[in-house]
Amino acid sequence: MSNDDQYGGTGQTRTRLPDSPADPYGPARRTPRASRSLITVVGVVVLLIAAIAFANQGPDTPRPPSTDKSPTTTSTTPTGTDPVTGKNGGVPSGFAQDQQGAQSAATNYAVALGSDGMFNPARRHAIVDAISDESTRTKLQTGFDADYSAGLLSQIGLTKDGLAPTGSTFVNRTVPVGAKVKNLAGGTASVEVWCIGMFGLTGDKSTRPVTSGWFTISMTLKWNGSDWKVVETSQKDGPTPVTGDNPVSTSDEIGSAVTEFGGFTYAR
Repeated sequence: MSNDDQYGGTGQTRTRLPDSPADPYGPARRTPRASRSLITVVGVVVLLIAAIAFANQGPDTPRPPSTDKSPTTTSTTPTGTDPVTGKNGGVPSGFAQDQQGAQSAATNYAVALGSDGMFNPARRHAIVDAISDESTRTKLQTGFDADYSAGLLSQIGLTKDGLAPTGSTFVNRTVPVGAKVKNLAGGTASVEVWCIGMFGLTGDKSTRPVTSGWFTISMTLKWNGSDWKVVETSQKDGPTPVTGDNPVSTSDEIGSAVTEFGGFTYAR
């Protein structure tokens, strides 16, 4: 998203010559500059020669073998094995017992925990049941129920079932940017998932317009013998990049986009 500015210029050397033997430190003389018209003519000739050479190059003209090496894998290149195919309560499941599997599990769980389904009691319970470890499931359910209380839903402008008022669209979506494993040992993994999220209500009468924010979700996962499950989770702000110059869309545009563009799962 960044643009590289290109700068160019020419250097000029000044030579100081005496005007006469009696005045060895006389005023400097500037070396004459090349005529701009001459530079233009040379440039046109060079371009013309290049164009003729290109036109005369037939399809069967042999080309020397390339000496360029194949590009190497970078941190932005998609990596990993095929996505998992299992589902548990609508959430991907069946991750591998390795670093990649732990990253995939945490990333998918971040998407589920950052969805609008968490504002509906029945859907929230299904999500937590699907991703939590049996040893901490009750604790996590109780904690999330307290977080998504009826008072909070009312304050946001939602019904007790987490639904938006007529004429509005509720937006709560989490998009992972990357993940890293901080620790992996003894069937336990500590994973951080860097995310950008959208939250708010569309509509002319909305007092909570849809805004975006950056945050990092930290998860402790436990291997239960067949999959990674959440033991505990927390969240902190950032890292947050500088906001771009994109114009802000209207409420109707955001509402249509959220409805038309389905969210992703992030199994890898």
